[in-house]
Amino acid sequence: MFTYFFSLAIIAFEVICCKIFFESFCDSSGENRKYKRTILLVLLIAIYYICGFTLSKWIVLKQLCAIMSTAIIMRFYFEISLVKSAVFAILYQGLLMLVDYLVYAGNSAIVSREGIVTQEYALEGNLIIIFSKVISFLCIILIKKQFGKKSTEVLTDAEWTKFLFFPVFTIITIITLLMEFQYTENEMQANALYSISFGMVVMNVFVYYLINDIVIRDAKLHEKEMLELQVKNQIQMYRSVSENFDIQKRKSHEFKNQIDCILEMLNHGEYAQTQTFLKNITENLDDRIDCIDTKNAIINAVLNQKYRTALKKEILMVFQLQNLSENQIKDTDIVTILSNLIDNAIETCEKCNGQK
Repeated sequence: MFTYFFSLAIIAFEVICCKIFFESFCDSSGENRKYKRTILLVLLIAIYYICGFTLSKWIVLKQLCAIMSTAIIMRFYFEISLVKSAVFAILYQGLLMLVDYLVYAGNSAIVSREGIVTQEYALEGNLIIIFSKVISFLCIILIKKQFGKKSTEVLTDAEWTKFLFFPVFTIITIITLLMEFQYTENEMQANALYSISFGMVVMNVFVYYLINDIVIRDAKLHEKEMLELQVKNQIQMYRSVSENFDIQKRKSHEFKNQIDCILEMLNHGEYAQTQTFLKNITENLDDRIDCIDTKNAIINAVLNQKYRTALKKEILMVFQLQNLSENQIKDTDIVTILSNLIDNAIETCEKCNGQK
C-alpha cells in the first residue's frame, strides 16, 4: 500500500515540476480557467501513474507516452501550439532522464557499500528517487530564474539565495540519510524515513508557491500604484489643457482688440505710435504659452505644463532638447516618467531657501 502511495506522490511532484518548467517559458495567466487547469493536472497525474505501472518494462515506450501526454495536456493548459508544447515536453523529460542518470551514476561515489550485510528493508532505492526529484526541482527553479516571466524578475539575487537554502538543505539531508541509513530494522522505520525525506521535498514546493504568490501580489500592488499615478498625471494634463484653452481664448480676444487699435491708429496717421505699439506686442509674444517643442506632442504637453507650473512657483528650468519625433517609449510611460521626475524636482526646489 505504501508503495502505491509513494509512487503517486512522486508522480504528483513530477507534474508540479512540469508545470513550473512550462511556466518558465509560457504565460500562465487566466484565473477564470483555474478549475479546468486543475482537472488537466489531475489527468496528467493519472496518465503518468498508469504508464508507470503498465509500461514499466518498456522504458522507451514509457518515455514516449509521457512526452505525448505532457505535450497534449500542457498544450491545453497554457493554450500554446502543439509543436511548442511538444518541444518543452521533450526538454522536460530529457532533463528528468539526465538528472536520474547523473544521480544513479554518482550514487556509487556517494555511498560506500564495503562491509554491508544485505538486510530486508533497504532505503537506498526510494531515497535515490527522492534525491533525484529534488535535484530536478532545483534545476527547474534555476531555469525559471534565468528564463522566467515577471514574477521571478522581482526577486533580488540575495532573496533567491535565501530561497535556494531550502532545496540545498533538503539535498544535504537526503545525502546524509543515504550515507547513514541505508538499511533499517523494520518496514515502519523505512516508511518513516521516506515520509520525512519526501515531506521536506513537498515543503520546498509550498515555500516556492508561497514566495511566488507574495511576489505576484506585490507586482499587482505596484501595477495598481503605477496606474493611479498615470491617472493622476492624465488628470493634471487635462486640467492643463483646459487652462491653456482658457488662456488662449483670452489671448485671442486681446489680440483682436490690439488689431482694432492698430487699425484705428493707422487711420489717424499715428505711424510712430503704431510702430512702438507693435514693438511692445512683439516682445510680449516671446512669452507665449507653449514655448517647448520636441516634435513630440505628448512630451511637449508634459514639459510645457510642468514649465508653466515651475514659472508660477518662481523655479528656473533649463532645457536641452532635441528632435524626439521618433521616440519609441509608450505615451503612458512618457507621461508617468516625466511627470513623476519633474514633480519630484519641483517639490524639492520649493524647499530651497536660495535659488530654485
